[in-house]
Amino acid sequence: MIRLSPIRLIGEDGEQLGVVETPDAMRMAQQAGLDLVEVVADSRPPVCKIMDYGKYKYELSKRESKSKSSGAEMKEIRLGRSIKIDPHDVQIRVDQSRRFLLAGHKVSITQRFRGREMMHKQLGEERLFQICQDLSDVAKIEMAPRAAGRSITVVLGPDKAKIESYKAKLAQEGKEAEEDLAKLEAEVAAQNAAIDAKEDSEDKDDDAKSKKKSKGPKDDRASNPVDDEIADLLGG
Repeated sequence: MIRLSPIRLIGEDGEQLGVVETPDAMRMAQQAGLDLVEVVADSRPPVCKIMDYGKYKYELSKRESKSKSSGAEMKEIRLGRSIKIDPHDVQIRVDQSRRFLLAGHKVSITQRFRGREMMHKQLGEERLFQICQDLSDVAKIEMAPRAAGRSITVVLGPDKAKIESYKAKLAQEGKEAEEDLAKLEAEVAAQNAAIDAKEDSEDKDDDAKSKKKSKGPKDDRASNPVDDEIADLLGG
């Protein structure tokens, strides 16, 4: 029973219907053959939505059951093969990380370095810290950026209190967090496979260039006079 009036009303399809008196909202729900459900109780005015309450409870219990059975997993997000990644692609990975975090999963985000980029590792660290900042409304840092070989990785975990607040805000705006994790996982897997394929291709190109250079003509200008003298003395 919704005791307060007026309320902020969201329609069946998520449309914002504005602030209306509770009896009017209940009448609209009855005319549609649906229920008036309070979705954000602690806001003023409270936020209510016209929906099929039975179906809503069923979907909610199904999601909770799926979450408990699957448990939290570590999801890997890679920022391409090098620090030369387009800002738009970085944002795609931030959005993917957010969706995993909202579903209760941890996320490891890795920045790789190529060639001389290792001399500018601070650029990768700065990018990872910016991503942490972008996701600070739903996540907490579980492992600060840590270098390993030619990469730096940060691990983020879901912050339950922040996520509840974030989802309440979405509900107030008539939106819902995306739940199609199977599609998201397939998207990220394809993304990581493309990075691996590109990495293998570039490594082969580097090997070919290296072999070509080693077979090139001897550069007399690069010879060391002392080495040449020793070689003459030894009869080389």
